[in-house]
Amino acid sequence: MERHQLIERSIIKKYRKSIWNNFVGAIKDYELISPDDKIAVCISGGKDSMLLAKCMQHLQKYSDFHFDVEYIVMDPGYVGNNRAKIIENAEIMDLPIKIYDSPIFETVYAAEGGSPCYLCARMRRGYLYKFAQELGCNKIALGHHFDDAIETTLMSMLYGAEIKTMMPKLKSTNYEGMELIRPLYMVREKDIISWARYNELEFIRCACKVTQANEEANNGSKRQEVKMLIRKLKEENDNVDMNIFKSVHNVNLATIIGYRDCDGGELHSFTETYNKSEKK
Repeated sequence: MERHQLIERSIIKKYRKSIWNNFVGAIKDYELISPDDKIAVCISGGKDSMLLAKCMQHLQKYSDFHFDVEYIVMDPGYVGNNRAKIIENAEIMDLPIKIYDSPIFETVYAAEGGSPCYLCARMRRGYLYKFAQELGCNKIALGHHFDDAIETTLMSMLYGAEIKTMMPKLKSTNYEGMELIRPLYMVREKDIISWARYNELEFIRCACKVTQANEEANNGSKRQEVKMLIRKLKEENDNVDMNIFKSVHNVNLATIIGYRDCDGGELHSFTETYNKSEKK
């Protein structure tokens, strides 16, 4: 058995419960894939997106219905060794990638003020939609996982003064007919790390020099702060992470002071219905 086959086999055997079942579970629970979809799996070169690509490749082979997959790598301005590592891992994992170049890092580094990470993420997504649409795709798949989702939920409360989470799927507002899906939504980061180590795979981390500078100066991001907070809370209650995850699946509007319409428009207050309920 070749190495790429062993890597694929590990997902459905050794990591069947922790990775494969959760991957398939998210696709079913959130209705992420439909018959005749053409999905661009977006590969950054990190552990999450590379695992996602391998899961999607296996699913396509044995799915109950037909859908197509493209594997795209958007190079935002990587140094040569990072790009070479992505190509090397794609060959090891038997992933037929298509590489597209973009000037994102150059643009972000030149911008003054604001959040470079936010700008980079927005630009990346725009380019990914563009490249995917050119390939005839109607969806892009990103490698965000369970930990990303719960960290986003806490970050929105602690730093954004709102209750918001990372959604398992979104419709694009700028690219008509395009959607974004997150099939690893229920997969935990620790299991992805374990899978990578088991298969002796080395992936690139964030190749941005802004992130690298922060790490060298020990200036953690807000996401890193929240990650550490969750880790600390789990020492007292091991269910903390799952409770955060489930909280946004179980919102009772009767216990919410205010909420906005689905389109982010009008803000509603509980007082609008409070007195009406008394009169009934």
